[in-house]
Amino acid sequence: MKRSRIIAIIFIIAFVGFFGSYSAWNAAQPEHTCASCHEINPSFHSWQTSAHREIKCVECHGTALSNGLHSLQEKGNMVLMHFTGDKHSADIRMSEEQILAIMDACIRCHQTEYSQWASGGHSTTYGRIFLDESHNQMEQPYWDCLRCHGMFYDGTIYDLVEPVSTSGPWKLKDDQMAQRPVIPCMTCHQIHTENDPYGQFAQRLDHDHAEPVVFDTRFPAVALYLRSDKQFLRADFLPGVDFFHNGQKINVSDDPLQRLCIQCHAPNFRREAGSEDNRTPYGVHEGLSCMSCHNAHSGNARNSCVNCHPATSNCGLDITTMNTTFFNPQSEHNIHFVSCDDCH
Repeated sequence: MKRSRIIAIIFIIAFVGFFGSYSAWNAAQPEHTCASCHEINPSFHSWQTSAHREIKCVECHGTALSNGLHSLQEKGNMVLMHFTGDKHSADIRMSEEQILAIMDACIRCHQTEYSQWASGGHSTTYGRIFLDESHNQMEQPYWDCLRCHGMFYDGTIYDLVEPVSTSGPWKLKDDQMAQRPVIPCMTCHQIHTENDPYGQFAQRLDHDHAEPVVFDTRFPAVALYLRSDKQFLRADFLPGVDFFHNGQKINVSDDPLQRLCIQCHAPNFRREAGSEDNRTPYGVHEGLSCMSCHNAHSGNARNSCVNCHPATSNCGLDITTMNTTFFNPQSEHNIHFVSCDDCH
């Protein structure tokens, strides 16, 4: 009996000690826990200057027990890699499955942005993209499809879809991939990216007036994930591109968000505006940024005309009812390239 009590007491002490240490670890500052590992240090230092610097690591990444055996195994593998892998490597990458798990954490705070994304074309899935018969017949699936559709996919095009040809029928090798999004949040957003409200992006208004101080932090908040390099490049560091129409160079907005859009909504090799999947405007809207009309997450451009135009034009016509694709998607007058002569 006495022995049983001793065993029970030892068990209770061990139990309390384990969960006490576990709770203390999760509550402690990350520089004393996660960031004490050299593999985590780069992410920790970038997190310190990011928009999420007030959010604890565990709120997005979870704990060793937050997702049962799965997370315990995941954290255990990281510890194993630390002791058996390349001791000089600071390069820990998330799989696509982990990217989508982090996206669930994004939704908890960014519900409006998520609902906009879910209602637009950027929420498209592997099934919709890679089982599109008309597109596959015109152009077979190939490795560069994953540059924009499936940036975080862990395999190659041959691991994803078959046959890799213009002759179907096509199918995904893993049926569970069909509903998985190909453009998750981290396609355009680097979670730990720099976002310093008192740095070079601060735009302070005149202190002699009562207006509040306004900061423009949208450029550092957006970064393109480069599948080929397996790293992010901030939107304001993306290069600008010259575009042409009928051989003449056109005006192109220098908005960094525009530069990000054209990485996927790219022109042909001649850089002709409006070619391939490109919609860089010319005509009466030449020089406008994509963001002048489109919601960043949904792509929605409804009611965008009123951002610039009065209810009627100088000639008395209602802008929103003119025969353009804004009024009718089937119109031959694409709103991106419309000229005065198209409506008058």
